[in-house]
Amino acid sequence: MAHPKRKISKTRRDKRRTHYTAEVPTYAVCSNCGAPVLYHRVCPECGYYKGKLAIEKEATV
Repeated sequence: MAHPKRKISKTRRDKRRTHYTAEVPTYAVCSNCGAPVLYHRVCPECGYYKGKLAIEKEATV
């Protein structure tokens, strides 16, 4: 089993981890209703994807 010869300092360890950050999701605009939508996802407002109806929304009374 691998065993380190020397202790890795906190600075060296943290330099390696600098790119471990959360990214802000990129939104697109729905071509049907104009609502903000995540890329490659069906619009949650109208159910359209790439200009075609993908999911029929149930009417809530």
